[in-house]
Amino acid sequence: MKDAVYICDGVRTPFGRYGGSLSPLRADDLAALPVAELMARNPGVDWGAVDDVIFGCANQAGEDNRNVARMAALLAGLPVEVPGTTINRLCGSSLDAVASAARAISSGEAGLMIAGGVESMSRAPFVIGKAESAFSRSARIEDTTIGWRFVNPRMKALHGIDSMPETAENVAAEFGIARADQDAFALRSQRRWSAAAEAGFFAGEIFPVSVPRRKGEPLDPGGRRTRFLFLRAAVGRELLHGLLGRRCGVAQVGRRLELHAGGRRGGPHGCNQHARRLHGLRRTVGARGCVHAQGLGRAGWICAGAAHRAGTERRHD
Repeated sequence: MKDAVYICDGVRTPFGRYGGSLSPLRADDLAALPVAELMARNPGVDWGAVDDVIFGCANQAGEDNRNVARMAALLAGLPVEVPGTTINRLCGSSLDAVASAARAISSGEAGLMIAGGVESMSRAPFVIGKAESAFSRSARIEDTTIGWRFVNPRMKALHGIDSMPETAENVAAEFGIARADQDAFALRSQRRWSAAAEAGFFAGEIFPVSVPRRKGEPLDPGGRRTRFLFLRAAVGRELLHGLLGRRCGVAQVGRRLELHAGGRRGGPHGCNQHARRLHGLRRTVGARGCVHAQGLGRAGWICAGAAHRAGTERRHD
């Protein structure tokens, strides 16, 4: 019989732009912040009883290498006995981490887990491969910020190596998604986010981050109130085009991807019914209480930046 799975609390940092306010923070330090926040918000939990910490991370080429989940757990102050593991499903990594934790709890293998994700694209390094022959004078540098690197020629021939923006173009063209519809959807989404933020909907979810600076007081992205970092509530379609109107095809504005300092910097901690009662998590976590996780799955033509060519019938996971 499957155990019931409960999401008992969840926090995240504010979003930061590429090269923006959060860029001075290392990815492992950034990952440790929401774990430490969870510990501070739930002092009655025996954190030594955490069975595992699972984090998703798509890059893992720089400061997020060598199992960033384990490093985050240690940097946050969890006992050294608490293990950690990092998984990669590209842009779906943190959701996969939550799904993996839920499955472990549901199967009875774990009772209390922390799951989430981290990314710092601002700090993604350049990488260089080793020489392919002795005394070689050639060196190819790859940028790990986004997209493919060290491409296998067979993969390119079989499936293509489209990046996420290119994939957005392919999907828009293949399924006839008009740019005007994309713009309207994006504008509606941004306005809804702004209204929810102004109403305090995210107040219990987003916590401020103090960023040290060489001069002056530490920067506090978000502060008491998380600002709408991308578009203001009063933005109109003309301003939307002005902000994002650099030409990149049919998916030019509404579907254009904003590059953040990191896509995921936080996550929930979950438990089964026994752990919920043992650690006093029944009614003490937030105004909304614990959330009962019913199930998870994967679907869709494009998942986490996988390659896709318009006109093919291939699915990519």
